[in-house]
Amino acid sequence: MPKYARLNNMMGWTAFLIAFVTYLLTIEETASFWDPGEFIAVAYKLQVPHPPGAPLFLLIYRMFSFFSFGDPLSIAYWMNAGSALFSAFTILFLFWTITLLGRKLLSLGDAEPTKAQTFELMGAGLIGALAYTFSDSFWFSAVEAEVYAMSSFFTAIVIWAFLKWDVIKDPRAENQYMIFIAYLVGLSIGVHLLNLVTLPALALVVYFKKYKNHNIKGGLIAFLLGGVALVIINNIIIPGLPSIAGTMEIFFVNSLGLPFGAGIVCFSAIFLGGLIYALIYSQKQRKVVLNTVLVCLTFILIGYGSYALIVIRANAEPVINENDPKDIISFVSYLKREQYGYRPLMHGQYFTAEVVDQVEGAPIYAKGEEKYEIVDYQLENVYDPEKTTILPRVYSTQPRHQQIYQSKLGLRDGEDPTFFDNIYFMLDHQLGHMYWRYFMWNFSGRESDFSDAPFLSLWTTFSTDFPEYIKNNKGHNNYLMLPLILGLIGIFFQAKHDPKSFWLTLMLFLMMGVVLVLYLNSPPVEPRERDYIYVGSFYAFAIWIGFSVMAISRQLGRMKKGMVLTGLFATLIALPVPLLMAGENWNDHDRSNRYFSVDAARNFLASCAPNAILFTGGDNDTFPLWYVQEVEGFRTDVRVIVLSYFDTDWYVKQMTRPVNESAALDFSLQYDNFKKGTNDVLYVTDRLNSLSLPDYLTLLKSDSELLKLSSSRSGSINTVPSRTLTMSIDQEKIENLNIVPEQFRDLRIPDINIRLKGNYVTKGNLMLLDLIATNNWERPIYFNNTSLATIGFDISDHVVMEGLTYRLLPIQKPDNQEELINTDLAYTNVTENFAFRGMNDPDNYFDDEFRRFTSNHRSVLNSLTIALIDEGDLQRAEDIMRLSLEKFPHGAIPYDLASGQAVPLLFELGMDDEAMHIVDEMSVRSVEMLEFYEETGRAMDREASISMEMLRYFIPLLREQGFEDKADQLQGEFERLFGSMGQRLQRR
Repeated sequence: MPKYARLNNMMGWTAFLIAFVTYLLTIEETASFWDPGEFIAVAYKLQVPHPPGAPLFLLIYRMFSFFSFGDPLSIAYWMNAGSALFSAFTILFLFWTITLLGRKLLSLGDAEPTKAQTFELMGAGLIGALAYTFSDSFWFSAVEAEVYAMSSFFTAIVIWAFLKWDVIKDPRAENQYMIFIAYLVGLSIGVHLLNLVTLPALALVVYFKKYKNHNIKGGLIAFLLGGVALVIINNIIIPGLPSIAGTMEIFFVNSLGLPFGAGIVCFSAIFLGGLIYALIYSQKQRKVVLNTVLVCLTFILIGYGSYALIVIRANAEPVINENDPKDIISFVSYLKREQYGYRPLMHGQYFTAEVVDQVEGAPIYAKGEEKYEIVDYQLENVYDPEKTTILPRVYSTQPRHQQIYQSKLGLRDGEDPTFFDNIYFMLDHQLGHMYWRYFMWNFSGRESDFSDAPFLSLWTTFSTDFPEYIKNNKGHNNYLMLPLILGLIGIFFQAKHDPKSFWLTLMLFLMMGVVLVLYLNSPPVEPRERDYIYVGSFYAFAIWIGFSVMAISRQLGRMKKGMVLTGLFATLIALPVPLLMAGENWNDHDRSNRYFSVDAARNFLASCAPNAILFTGGDNDTFPLWYVQEVEGFRTDVRVIVLSYFDTDWYVKQMTRPVNESAALDFSLQYDNFKKGTNDVLYVTDRLNSLSLPDYLTLLKSDSELLKLSSSRSGSINTVPSRTLTMSIDQEKIENLNIVPEQFRDLRIPDINIRLKGNYVTKGNLMLLDLIATNNWERPIYFNNTSLATIGFDISDHVVMEGLTYRLLPIQKPDNQEELINTDLAYTNVTENFAFRGMNDPDNYFDDEFRRFTSNHRSVLNSLTIALIDEGDLQRAEDIMRLSLEKFPHGAIPYDLASGQAVPLLFELGMDDEAMHIVDEMSVRSVEMLEFYEETGRAMDREASISMEMLRYFIPLLREQGFEDKADQLQGEFERLFGSMGQRLQRR
């Protein structure tokens, strides 16, 4: 092996080792918030995750779980280590990609680089690879078991493989490498589709190699042909082939009367037979290009074959089986992600457009007993053509989204946006706030880890006096724009000396960044920051950071002719930049000793009685629960129900069978009453003052005409003829079950009146009502605070808090009481059954999501303290307050709104020092934050609103407790900040 090749390999593996050690030292030791909890659970038992699935990811990460050797508490660690490994391989191939492109820039061909050139190339590869290693977004995905680490690996190896193909001279070896690339692309489909976005850009590699006279027209055609390959794979192969198979299956079963599966067998035979014939034909006729294309297609399909896992495992009916894609019809829906709805891309409505008509589209089939049945029809909304546009960007009709559109565009209520407004929103918010801000986070700096935090620039760094609360935030990372400057140097250097490769790198940067933003057409607000989506674009920019070393080396060479070590000196000049990134980012990417994502889930389950039913809300309410049950085996007797999934027939059906230690749920309604297309929405008509819930369910089950309402589309639909549904309570049964605590026996009621919210009842709320009625108090039913707030009817007067959960009981809350708390049970749960590992360690990093869950726990502890004080149990109330301050100290988790609300409780318990510590810390922070917002002209957000509210809250409270001097001080600060508002507060 030539000397350069050995050194290139050695330095590449050195970059790999640095990255791998970094990520191993900072990986989370358990399941992170968001999707990792779900992915670890489904990978461990090979279950079915949310669409469109990631079967190859599941198979490979299942193997990583073997390193736990049966220890369930270390399974998450080893799967997270898998992400660290794949991320380190990404760095390895980035290094080799930079050196390959560097050789092209130096026009080396097959020649061995000189010593000076070798230093340049090794330095470029090392600096670019390390900059990406320590970049914010990539590091985030590298330490958790999510698909993005493995997806980045496939993207990196495909880009590298194309560049290796580019330097191969032997046509036979060329074709072999192209087949290898096709196989990688096929495998990547089973992880994530980001890899496919690179194909249009990588088509330029083929164009520059195979054609001698290069021009803009030829490059554009090559780029478009790469786009065609992308469309073929993304739109034809992935969903298209199963769709065709599904169409044939329906025809063979429904029209020809053949058994289930006949159409799929026939399609498979025709397709595979045709492909084999074409391969044989191309080989016999020596049609090399056709044969290569067909073999590549074959290997893409082999890689895509990992999706067989989804159907196989769905038919095994695992505990987590999202969308239940066990037949060809449901599998196609799963692949197309139909549950997530539709976003207009090239043409669509403005958010103010009204639906003027609904067109009945293609039928929706479901597998029946003997054939595929039409359960519904796709509906296509027709909007006022005067309020539609090309390239729609302000399209969402959700109320919250409409408010943001109006705020961003300065529109009044009822005012329509213009096309200029539409484009402005795309440039300012989608490309600016939702991409450029993320880009600058990685290469310029980040103000904090608060939601919607801006990036840091040189001018903000030196012109802004940040409050201590922001400066002390571990997400406050300032790179002094140095990575950005290096990248810009690399851009101009490559553009000048190797324009062909520059266009390739630029297209990779744009395709995985700007073009992806335009394609996704995101709504104005997401559940969390989505910077990890665009890591491919940041990967391309890291290549340019690497080229800055070559640019600096050239400049040093001009300053001193004949210097051999300019590449080494340039590397040393640039090396502080990735080291600065590592130093700034380490403390907010080190997830070691963090467990609260899992402990919070354990606390939810520990708040439930045996054999309970627990309703939850969104991702972070649910995925950690799945993890602790499916992987760690904790409290598997509790049936966790995702409220939003309850709107689907497949999920309700899954609830009717036992899983783990949880018995099946009982419903009075049968599958025909809740299958897709049946009772999806029931409108409330207010024909009766009240109606018995069991009687209503009986009428609905029998499809009674008494519930019918004429509909222009479907003939008639079922309704709810009363806004109030009642359920009688068997007092003798309640007494025998002994489910009402002694302290609430006087609150028992003969029946429960359930008041419906809004004008309709969804299928999920219908099935919840059915469950409540049919269960008849046999199993404990619990809600977390999210699900309790989002259900379509009001039962808040009939729930009792027992920790982090609210139990439905046959009692009525008095009007003068805010909430009912079973103090004995809640106290026991909090003090004996709850876990708070690592939450009191100030060295740990707790991001915004951890802080929110901490605030939730602090709030629960406040509520329990209030209840204990009301009962006169001051000692246990003090115990709870001290536990709150001990488990969630200010040094580890800064005081928040819930902490401020604890101040009057601390005063009442005689804990004045602790109360004043909270007041002092929060008032200083509030004043600093409000001054900062005023000086910078920043709009009031959640942090500023909390700051203002805390000052308003503390002033009268301090006066009441006799702390006049402190109250006067805060009063003066408030008046200085808010003028007459402060004076009005004083008069109050």
